[in-house]
Amino acid sequence: MDDIASKPSTFVNLKGNPAPEGASIVWFKGDGGRALRACAAPALSAAKTRGTVIVCPGRTEFIEKYFEVGRELQQMGFAVLILDWPGQGMSERLLDDTKKGHIDRFETFMGALANGLDAFSDRLPEPRICLAHSMGGAIALAAIAQDLVKVEAAAFCAPMWGLKSKFIGMSYLVWAMRVTGRSGDYAVQPGPPEKFETNIVTHDKRRWELQRALTDAAPELELGPVTWGWLGASLEILATFTKPKALSNVTIPVFVASAGDEKLVDNTSHTAIAKRLKDCEHVTIDGAMHEILMETDDKRAEFWDGFRRLLKRAGI
Repeated sequence: MDDIASKPSTFVNLKGNPAPEGASIVWFKGDGGRALRACAAPALSAAKTRGTVIVCPGRTEFIEKYFEVGRELQQMGFAVLILDWPGQGMSERLLDDTKKGHIDRFETFMGALANGLDAFSDRLPEPRICLAHSMGGAIALAAIAQDLVKVEAAAFCAPMWGLKSKFIGMSYLVWAMRVTGRSGDYAVQPGPPEKFETNIVTHDKRRWELQRALTDAAPELELGPVTWGWLGASLEILATFTKPKALSNVTIPVFVASAGDEKLVDNTSHTAIAKRLKDCEHVTIDGAMHEILMETDDKRAEFWDGFRRLLKRAGI
């Protein structure tokens, strides 16, 4: 692995997608010494900082896709940290075929979150709030529940707390593929490029096109379908959430937003987990697809309204 000091220090810059003010790329080491990329942006006013929001993206996502979210959080008075998970974005990939969406175990993701917060603790003013989407929601909930990270509140956007039944029924096949050394094989074969008209994540064409424009500008950002290893690791971490006392440590205020037009994660898992959390508001945003924060302005506004209610409940 190249030394972290030699890693690129510039963002993928596109017209119309400016980085949060004062943002910079920072590199740190994850499990096994992997080079991991993050974006750190200060609050707009050092004298009036409300704290730090740690943005935990979903699968296939990367820092630049969350520039708009970062700017909005700065306008609310926060410093921001956005992570590229191990195996995606420009963080070090786990397989020679860098297009495969792979992870060995979710503890690798959780360790990256904990290591990132430790590495940049001097630039992350308290209180700290987690904002996690999809797969990032599974990572963040597990890390909070296991006391790997300390935050004062957490917002979850269409969290991956359960998979659609077609994947749940594959548990034996997943086990077989992993024990026979095929963990790094695709569980879902790559298909033709997605079109906006058939996409299942957002109604907003401009925001949908942004991710494509970014990966066109920097193909190393692109990530393909998941491997058997990723699927197995996901089923394992999701199974931990169903244990009776697994979430007993999650006593902070929580906000959960489900997408009414969800096609990727299991919304019934949101209802079940929200009922087990001590201080949780759970809403469904009607008509929204999976990527609520990349949706149309009206649907995004519903999420931000809930986020502000979370801040009020947390006294932030």
